[in-house]
Amino acid sequence: MSDLPRKAVTRTAKLAALPLGFAGRATWGLGKRIVGESAEIVGRELQQRTAEQLFRVLGELKGGAMKFGQALSVFESALPEEIAGPYRAALTKLQDAAPPMPTRTVHTVLAERLGPDWRDLFLEFEDKPAAAASIGQVHRAVWNDGREVAVKVQYPGAGEALLSDLTQLSRFARLLGPLIPGMDVKPLIAELRDRVSEELDYGLEAQAQQVHAEEFEDDPDVLVPAVVHQCDQILVTEWIDGIPLSEVIADGTTEQRARAGQLLARFLFSGPARTGLLHADPHPGNFRLLPGGPDGEDDWRLGVLDFGTVDRLPGGLPTPIGDSLRMALDGEAEAVYELLCAEGFVKESIELDPEAVLDYLLPIIEPALVDEFTFTRTWMRSQAARIADPRSPAHQLGKKLNLPPAYLLIHRVTLSTIGVLCQLGATVRLRDELEEWLPGFVPEEDLGEEESAAKA
Repeated sequence: MSDLPRKAVTRTAKLAALPLGFAGRATWGLGKRIVGESAEIVGRELQQRTAEQLFRVLGELKGGAMKFGQALSVFESALPEEIAGPYRAALTKLQDAAPPMPTRTVHTVLAERLGPDWRDLFLEFEDKPAAAASIGQVHRAVWNDGREVAVKVQYPGAGEALLSDLTQLSRFARLLGPLIPGMDVKPLIAELRDRVSEELDYGLEAQAQQVHAEEFEDDPDVLVPAVVHQCDQILVTEWIDGIPLSEVIADGTTEQRARAGQLLARFLFSGPARTGLLHADPHPGNFRLLPGGPDGEDDWRLGVLDFGTVDRLPGGLPTPIGDSLRMALDGEAEAVYELLCAEGFVKESIELDPEAVLDYLLPIIEPALVDEFTFTRTWMRSQAARIADPRSPAHQLGKKLNLPPAYLLIHRVTLSTIGVLCQLGATVRLRDELEEWLPGFVPEEDLGEEESAAKA
């Protein structure tokens, strides 16, 4: 891999070849069937070849193509197991790595942005990247005050590439749809496109990260590295070691999985309440398990990276989410329906049966109904299949519901986090986190009673 392919014609040609490749493999598969190979073996080979081509191209192009691949990767647990197997390895490769930028390009960007004497800012700088992602790559270094730091360098032409890729991907979104049952890929691509300018702005990212770093500075459960320096296309933050969540998913112990899942849920719901911001890119490459939790070195903390995509929620998560969730768990179908109508989830021109809406919601919110819940790929697949099956009442009802723009990113982040919890196979006390952090989930009169009891 030499340089980020920037010419629109080059990138478009690579992406346009994907659907042709899908069609070519289907023809190859038919030929294999004609000569007598079993449908099951041919099907698996097709899936493997498709996965390899799709994610090789997405990874090579970085930019919006890789960002789309990363967004898809957290939904891997929704795929049927016979399909998920071939895709899993290819998907997880995108969660934490991509082909690196050449050293000469890195040095050029550093000289342009930090000045010709940029090396004076560092006691050490490792040319080999520690990680490479969709719009930039990270180098390990030692800042001039002795702190170990992560230096994020944005790929030249990343903005142009992001927009070009996402425009091209949207043109054959229909072909990509079957990758994730029950998910409409086109709105996901549209939303990623809407976030391009934010993600490219390292100034905004530095602000969001520093707000989190200060809020969680003394937190025993969550660590956010502080910002050391920021300028156009360069972001320097404190370095944190730890086990990438992708490794915990692959090889973690039961205890590590449970702890990672609990802390991930805690961060998802506590972040907006404490900072007014929602970390909106919850793929496993952005999290680490670090030793040294509340119970000492044998316990774990969650390290959180990459604040390039955030949702600004000054009042925390919207109270109607907590209200509707609580009322649904209490079986209040009419009240839930009225609230969904008021918030725009049911358009004025649509009329639905409140009990049917409640029946649609209850399986999805099952993890909040019990004291602790084990998230599994089997559970995730059952939810995806229920909603994806055109013959099911859930599918028919789901098509009539609307997702208001204000809830779009919250919805995707929540689904993505649940996808990661299912990849972890984590047993999580989700209800504890909802009661602690989700506005509206505990009725105000109950909160008043708790405060009175605490004062007494």
